[in-house]
Amino acid sequence: MAAIIGLTGGIASGKSTVSSLLKEKGFTVIDADVAARIVVQPGEEAYKKIVETFGKDILLENGEINRPKLGDLVFRDEQKRLQLNAIVHPAVRKQMLLEKEQAIRNGKQTIFLDIPLLFESGLTWMVDKTIVVYVDENIQLQRLMKRNGLDKEAAEIRISAQMPLEEKASKADAVINNNGTITETKKQLEHIIEIWALRP
Repeated sequence: MAAIIGLTGGIASGKSTVSSLLKEKGFTVIDADVAARIVVQPGEEAYKKIVETFGKDILLENGEINRPKLGDLVFRDEQKRLQLNAIVHPAVRKQMLLEKEQAIRNGKQTIFLDIPLLFESGLTWMVDKTIVVYVDENIQLQRLMKRNGLDKEAAEIRISAQMPLEEKASKADAVINNNGTITETKKQLEHIIEIWALRP
């Protein structure tokens, strides 16, 4: 049986860094954000439903979804966000499960599912164990403002849309504290791989 590990964190907590480190070590990482991009491509089922729900105003000239525009729309309106999630989440789960089955068929022993909203969406049933990438809130805020070019208020809105990292950390089987250097993060990850005896 392959081990299925859920990798999660908060926005700008450094989850992508950990994901990259895992890939460098030869592990399979199935990323919910990548799956979300696949399922909203023109012609896909979720794409059609999004256009039906939110109108053609959210499309770019080439017919693709204008993600920043849609993002702004749903970040400020709880109802619209729930509508979008109801379309995208099931499609993303289906895509990730297909990729997981493929990886198992290819003989992978450990598969990481990188899911930002693992706890919020109640998806822990998809995984055997969970790792949370944690940072202090002030560091998270600074990193997000810098990375996305956001002002403090816009960054705080995005952070508050997710479950607090403290709470995620309390639910996890393992926590990687990403307040420090990438070397420190790497050491913590290697320790988890070792104690859980994970093999690619």
